[in-house]
Formats: sequence, structure tokens, C-alpha cells
Amino acid sequence: MAIAQPCLHSGGSRMSGRIIQFGTSRFLQAHVDLFVHEAREAGQQVGPITVVQASGSAERAGRVAAFGAPGGYPVIIRGVENGAPVERQVTVTSIDRGLSAVRDWLVLGGLFAHEADYIVSNMGDTGYDVAESDRGPQLLDGTVPASFPGKLAALLHQRWRAGGRALTVLPCELVNRNGQVLRAAVLRLAEEARAPAAFLAWLGEGMIWADTLVDRIVSAPLEPVGAVAEPYAIWVIERRPGLVPPCEHPCILLADDLEPFERLKLHILNLGHTVLADLWQAEGRPAGETVRAILADPTVRARLDAVYRDEVVPGFAARGMGGQAAEYVTTTLDRFLNPFLDHRIADIAQNHATKVERRIAAFLAWIAEGAHPPATPALDAVVARNIQVRTA
Repeated sequence: MAIAQPCLHSGGSRMSGRIIQFGTSRFLQAHVDLFVHEAREAGQQVGPITVVQASGSAERAGRVAAFGAPGGYPVIIRGVENGAPVERQVTVTSIDRGLSAVRDWLVLGGLFAHEADYIVSNMGDTGYDVAESDRGPQLLDGTVPASFPGKLAALLHQRWRAGGRALTVLPCELVNRNGQVLRAAVLRLAEEARAPAAFLAWLGEGMIWADTLVDRIVSAPLEPVGAVAEPYAIWVIERRPGLVPPCEHPCILLADDLEPFERLKLHILNLGHTVLADLWQAEGRPAGETVRAILADPTVRARLDAVYRDEVVPGFAARGMGGQAAEYVTTTLDRFLNPFLDHRIADIAQNHATKVERRIAAFLAWIAEGAHPPATPALDAVVARNIQVRTA
């Protein structure tokens, strides 16, 4: 894997402007938002971050209001680091306000047009879905679009009309080639809205749409804002001409090729989570069961070990990545058994069929293209239970 060395803090040399973040998730609170906070603490002039609730859900109104409160919010880091248990708390102060896209559309448009330098998002497994109401000229008439891609297209159009320069988009959804998928969705909406050709060129060629991969287990929220997370964290950003990360941080890597990182995370860590969630659902196990608790059952642990040993690692070997996969399985099991994390399987099981498609069915299709793929009866069974029709 061609990787750059981790970025290191550089005193006060780094400068970048406001980051607009779509998504209020606890993951981003303990990942991107924490990284930016730590960069600011190291003297870098970066941010601040505006967090945007894109969905309009009333259930998260309290969380939106809590962002930007004086004193910040807590992130508790618990786990094992270099063989020793660690527990520390960081008070994150990189966010200066929370907005609702529906309620605060005019304010958000002003920030987008005049202050933004970066866009970050984590909108979940279905976040790139486009609402039919967003298709057509009405997308750019000043009303609030329904979908995230629609909102992004409309806000970028406002920035372009105001004469703003192109931005860098750093999506963090677990979608293969997330930057290019999001770019295609936004461009198509702009074309369907019959936007000017100059805007389409600015959007498609001027903007930097980066493919990224994120990895950190964030096991629990704190109310109203905050999170509990493991020590391990990484944000891999694929190099593109002109791309500069929003800050320098040891957990941010620039890579020439994102695919090896994506495959290892998606088809080992995330696949393992989904295998456990499928077992949990199929066998009606306790509602509040955690990853650590289910793996304390020796029969469950043996089944997961067998999936990794007999199906996953040999599958990676068929694609020339057997050694890397074996090492990553060892790291993954250590993370699953973190004695400080209570990662509820009910949370992992959300949008289960979509996750089976992306994490398991896609793995089976990928290894089928390799040399001597192994038999995969356990993974085939998970796919059969959850996806009625799968195209290899």
C-alpha cells in the first residue's frame, strides 16, 4: 500500500477557514471534530466547524442546539494502546455553532457563500439517496431541498453566484469512492435543474471531491453532545491535484490508492460487525448485547474466528492481500474485545440489509475475481438471509 507518512503537528503554520459539516453523528464528534480541535490546540489556525443537521429530525433538535455551547463537549477515549489500558477525556471546542438546514437555510447559505473552505459529511448508509422532489429546475429556486445531495447542489450554486472559489469536499460515509459518488449525484441534480454550463464546469472540474476512508469505533453517545471512543483512529484521504487536508494531525494520512485501506476495513472490521449483527438478529439474542458480550460466548467467538480464518483471509489471499488481512484480523479482534467499549449490536444492526450488500456481498463478488477463491458457506448464508436477489 502506498501511503504517505502521518501528518505531524507543525506549530502555528497551518491555516484554513470554516468547515461546514453535514451530520451530527457521534462518530464525527469523536473523529474529524476532535482532530480539528487537537490541531487548533497545537497552534494551527483551522476552522471553526459549523455542524448542520440535514435531516430536519425533531429528535436531534437538542443535539443541534448543544453544538457550539461555551466550554465545548467531552470525548472519552478508552481502550488499550501499546499494550496498556488508557482512559482520557478531551473537551472538544472546534465547533462554534449548530444549524438546522431546514430552519436556518438562509444563515447556512450565507456561511456557504462567504466563509466555507471545506465540506465534511457523514450522512449514513442512505445519505446519498436523492428525493424525487429535488429533480428539476425547482432545486435552485431558493427553497430547501429534501435530500443531502440536493441541499449541497443548491448551496454550492449560491456560492458560485456569489463569486466564491471552489471548495474541497471530504465525505466520510462508508461508500466506496464516496467523493466521486457524491460528485456524480450533485452534478446530475445540477444538470437536471438546467443550471448554467459555467456552474456545471465549476462544480465538476473546479471543486475537489476527495475519496476518503474513516475508521474509529465510537461506541456510545454522551448527552446532549459528546461520545465514547476507542484510541485507534485513522482518516485516509486519497491524493488529488490541489488537495490539502484541512489540518495536520497524526491520524490523517494521504494515500496514493485508497482501495487497500477500504477493502481491509470494509471486509474485515465492518464485515465482522455485520456477521455478528446477523447472528444476533437470527437467534434473538439480548436486546442490549454488545460486541464484547456476544464474543464472550465461546460458540459465537468460534464461529467468527472460523469466518475470518476459512473465508475472509483466504479470500484476501486470492487477491494478493493475505498477509495484510491476517494482521488486520488480529487488530480487529483486539478492538472488538476492548474492555472499555460497550458497542451495542442493535446500533450496528441498523440498515442491516444495506450493510450486508456493501460489506459481505461486495466482498464475495470481489474475491470471485481473484485466483482460487475459497468456499464461503457462512458468508453466503448471511447474504441469502438478507438479499433476495444479488448480482455477482
